[in-house]
Amino acid sequence: MSQVTIAAISGLLYFMGTSRIGYGISTFLGSPVTLGFIFGLLYGNPTQGLIIGASIQLIYLGVVYTGGNVPSDAALAACIAIPAALASGLSSEAAVALAVPFGILGAFVDQVRRTSNLVWLHKADKYALDGNEKGIFKSAIIYPTIIAFFIRFIPVFAVNLVGPTAAEALVNYLPIWVTNGLSVAGGVLPAIGFSIIIMQIGRKEILPFFFMGYFAVKYLNIGTMACAVFGLCIALVMYFNSSKKEVQ
Repeated sequence: MSQVTIAAISGLLYFMGTSRIGYGISTFLGSPVTLGFIFGLLYGNPTQGLIIGASIQLIYLGVVYTGGNVPSDAALAACIAIPAALASGLSSEAAVALAVPFGILGAFVDQVRRTSNLVWLHKADKYALDGNEKGIFKSAIIYPTIIAFFIRFIPVFAVNLVGPTAAEALVNYLPIWVTNGLSVAGGVLPAIGFSIIIMQIGRKEILPFFFMGYFAVKYLNIGTMACAVFGLCIALVMYFNSSKKEVQ
C-alpha cells in the first residue's frame, strides 16, 4: 500500500474519530487501541499495532474533557505516532514518547476548529432572526463539519505523508542514549495515566501499591498474572485487617 494511501486513511480516521458523528462510533475509531489495530493491518503487523496502540491508550486513561475542553488529543497522537512507529520499526515505548507532543498539539488543532465555528454561530443567529430553519441546521451541522474535516484531515495527511520517512531517517541518526531515553520515558508515561485515574477516584493511598505493582512487572519481570495474584493477596490482607479494627 502506498504512503499516500496510508496518509489519506490516517487523515480520514482522525476526522472520523473526533467528529462525534455517531458518538459511539467516533469514540471507538478515535481510540488508540482501535487505531493501532487498523494501522497494524495496513502495515501487515496487527499484533505490533495493537501493542503500540494499547501502550498509547494507557497514557490517556485518566484524561477528562472537563467542560468539553481537550487537554490532550489521543486520536491525533495515535494517528501520527503509530504509523511512524510501524514504518520505522520503533519500539512501543519510543512510540509512546513520540505520541505525547502530538497529543498536546491536538489541543491546539481543536481550538482552531472551535474558533472557526464562531463564523457559523453568527450565521445561525442571522438565520434565526429570519426564521430560516434550514440555514440554522446547515450552520450548526453541515458547514462546521466540512471545515472540521479540512482542519483535521490536512495536517495528519501531510505529517504521515513525510513523517514515516523522516522518522526512519531520524531514528537511524539518533544516538543510542537518545533512543534509550525515549524508551524509558515511554515506559513510565503509562504509569502516569493509571495514577491520574487513581487520583481522580480520590484514593491516593492506593498509589504506592500501584507503583509497586508497576515496577515489579517492569523491572523484576514478574508476569501480569503473578502480579494480579499478589495484588489480590495484599487487598485481602488489608480488608481483613480493616474488618478487625472495625470490630474492636
